[in-house]
Amino acid sequence: MRAGLVSLLEGLGHSVVAAVGDGDALVAAAREHRPDLVITDVRMPPDFKDEGLRAAVRLRASDSRAAVLVLSQYAATAYAAELLGPTGQAGVGYLLKDRVGEVADFADVVARVAAGDTVIDPDVVRQLLSRQRTANPLDRLTPREREVLAQMAEGRSNPQVARVLGISDAAVAKHIGNIFMKLDLPAEDGHRRVLAVLKYLRS
Repeated sequence: MRAGLVSLLEGLGHSVVAAVGDGDALVAAAREHRPDLVITDVRMPPDFKDEGLRAAVRLRASDSRAAVLVLSQYAATAYAAELLGPTGQAGVGYLLKDRVGEVADFADVVARVAAGDTVIDPDVVRQLLSRQRTANPLDRLTPREREVLAQMAEGRSNPQVARVLGISDAAVAKHIGNIFMKLDLPAEDGHRRVLAVLKYLRS
């Protein structure tokens, strides 16, 4: 998988500065090379549990500039929520490995996360939507506001949300404003979009 990713990324015009096999080596290489993007599997040696995820979380906690894309075999919502926990200014992504084969979409995700966007796999978002929610701030949202928030969780910008849902940019902005208000996210907080997605993922 690692060799295949290197070949794919280089074929897309990217330079791969390191390809490593465990979480400690990943953190060390990222700190040495300061790449535009770190891509890791959730599971890495020695135990093949969540070492890659832990490395990504550790890296983001120590360096707010570190953009990280985590690949997973399964749509584990807890992993996505934990990855988003240490919010920084750089991008973060959580993607199922199956998506890598969809080269054009994968290339788009790589570019977006490296540019600072937050991208969550659509299957993870669908799992979150299917959950039963009780005594939850998200219960305050209208069905349309939930749709807008789901699109935000997938990392889409306001114009992209407007196109997907077939509504105007102004309507999207109004819905997002309502979401922030209903989730009690203060206007002075510069990370309200990320905080809204976090509330969504953790609900």
